[in-house]
Amino acid sequence: MKIIVLFLLSLPALAQWQMQVSGTDANFRAVSAANRRVVWAGGTQGTFIRTTDGGQTWQAGRVPGADSLDFRDVHAVDERMAYLMSSGPAERGQARIYKTTDGGQSWQLVYETRQTGVFFDGMDFYGRREGVVFSDPVNGKWFILRSSNGGRTWKQLPPETLPPVLPGEAAFAASGSNLILRGYQIQTHRYRHVWIASGGAASGRIFYSRNFYRRWRVVDTPIPGGPTAGIFGLWFSPGGRRGMAVGGDYKAENAESQNVAVTRNGGRTWQAATPTNPPGLKEGIGKLGRRLIVVGPSGSCFTDDWGRSWTKIDDSAFHAISCAGGRCWAVGAKGAVGVYNGK
Repeated sequence: MKIIVLFLLSLPALAQWQMQVSGTDANFRAVSAANRRVVWAGGTQGTFIRTTDGGQTWQAGRVPGADSLDFRDVHAVDERMAYLMSSGPAERGQARIYKTTDGGQSWQLVYETRQTGVFFDGMDFYGRREGVVFSDPVNGKWFILRSSNGGRTWKQLPPETLPPVLPGEAAFAASGSNLILRGYQIQTHRYRHVWIASGGAASGRIFYSRNFYRRWRVVDTPIPGGPTAGIFGLWFSPGGRRGMAVGGDYKAENAESQNVAVTRNGGRTWQAATPTNPPGLKEGIGKLGRRLIVVGPSGSCFTDDWGRSWTKIDDSAFHAISCAGGRCWAVGAKGAVGVYNGK
């Protein structure tokens, strides 16, 4: 008996999510970690939260004049600067982008459109100047905005340069990670890679461009699609070669399915990975060292071998995840915020 007890005590304890006090009951689908101490999140009723001490304390606030907005994406630059993107029908005044440069004490509305059909789905930045935001299709093409001056102004990409979408195809504004922007420079040549994930059609598809959005390609993935199914979240390495996509069906959150796909060539081709444990809808992906962590309403898990096997963390329901400095933060409904520190 003593031997059994000693053996059990010697087993390494698997890390779990440590829940934190956000100070609000807003529903969150967006989180962005600038570093291991500074994290921002966006939610319903125009709500944002911010920590500057690694989650020991959180500041909750509302953007003035945005009480009816649902912030589905956020990008943190540092403890003073962040961007919020709201999702909802533009004709109802719900397609907006805000920016703060004073830690959330004041917010500037840097973009708004009331164009019928616009419904923002995702936003990402490369560095402090280059930004991209995209919306559900308008007239059969994605509505994509680009900023090259730190979000002060935004310009729509010409629709004629974009590939057409399929009937019923759109995106899910579920985790703030269905659009990824990466950039790098080789000698004097600069490159910008952007990937957009879709659902609604027969399979989840990836739209991607590697030359400043002038030429686009589209590729199918093994993740099934459908009216309420497809890809919900993406992750790509800094160089843009390796990537992972996760998804499922939001009307069948716990259903088993092929909910993970991976690429090793920048998104040109995708292969099926082992489905997650627990199964079901997965919406966001974070990287902690070599470990990739996925979250969703059906629980969270991690892989240390590029999706060949999965280890369950727990059944906590989260929608979005962001990692920096050896920590990951995840957010969900009713003010849920959790931190994961690994092994």
